[in-house]
Amino acid sequence: MKRLILIICILFSSVFLQEKAVEIKPPRGYYNYTFIKWAVSLGWLELVNTKPAIPNTIAASQDIIYKKTDQRQLKLDIFKNKSLSKPAPLIIFIHGGSWTKGDKKDYFAYCLPYAEKGYVTASLSYRFSQEAIFPAALEDIICGIRWLKKHSDEYGIDSSRVALVGGSAGGHLAMMAAYTADEPIFNSDCDDSDISTTVQAIVNIYGPSDLTTDFAISQSATPKFMGTTFDENPNKYKEASPFIYISNNDPPTLIFHGTIDKIVPVAQSDFLAKELKKYNVYHEYHRLKGWPHTMDVAVPVNIYTQLVMDRFFQKWLRGDNN
Repeated sequence: MKRLILIICILFSSVFLQEKAVEIKPPRGYYNYTFIKWAVSLGWLELVNTKPAIPNTIAASQDIIYKKTDQRQLKLDIFKNKSLSKPAPLIIFIHGGSWTKGDKKDYFAYCLPYAEKGYVTASLSYRFSQEAIFPAALEDIICGIRWLKKHSDEYGIDSSRVALVGGSAGGHLAMMAAYTADEPIFNSDCDDSDISTTVQAIVNIYGPSDLTTDFAISQSATPKFMGTTFDENPNKYKEASPFIYISNNDPPTLIFHGTIDKIVPVAQSDFLAKELKKYNVYHEYHRLKGWPHTMDVAVPVNIYTQLVMDRFFQKWLRGDNN
């Protein structure tokens, strides 16, 4: 009996230590924006290199035209490790910028590390609200997903294992694309309409989930994106809100949001997490205390987000569900 108890204790301790070893602690945040500005100006808070050089180990295919619109040609970049010998999961990154600005290069700080980790990564452009109003940007993202799946053999992509990652406005578009996968209303502008837009995972980094809130409709970027005011067309604002499309068939969702975000209030992700729970959609919500919008440009947060994303992608793109 004593021997059995000892064996059980050893096994329990082993499991406990393994769990402790993989525990990922969020970085300590700041009291307010002023403290963050001081930390950056004094060199106490290191920022990531947003324009990293492409390593020699990575094969880059850049400025590929995936869609032609009346406004401009839309392009994407694809990165993969030169050592890959078989199709790999695809991670598509969608940049932010209030739907009015930004560049596909903005996510190179994620694209390159994840290409080095053995994923195929892509970052794409889309039309801004001053060029074409909603749902134009969403239709562009949908077309990008279809283009990448159509050319999967050419770029070594496993089209059955795809994730979307977006921040801010890009997070909104990523959610819209994931939660409305194959909905006819948002697919009419794509050439390859027979290709499914279903994805296996989504990462939303401080993106808005509900454009009908008082705060959302009061922001200047929202009516520009919608092409109308909330008072003029409240239904359109609802149609552009990811939460209304959530169902129990939606892909696993990973959420990051800072509690002192002034651009997209953390209440947006609080609400999103509740809706996902209501429909029994697997999700992880990382509510980072004392961090603002674009928090992942700070090295401690970026390290944390990547560690969590590594675990999330290992589970949902590589099939390690243990």
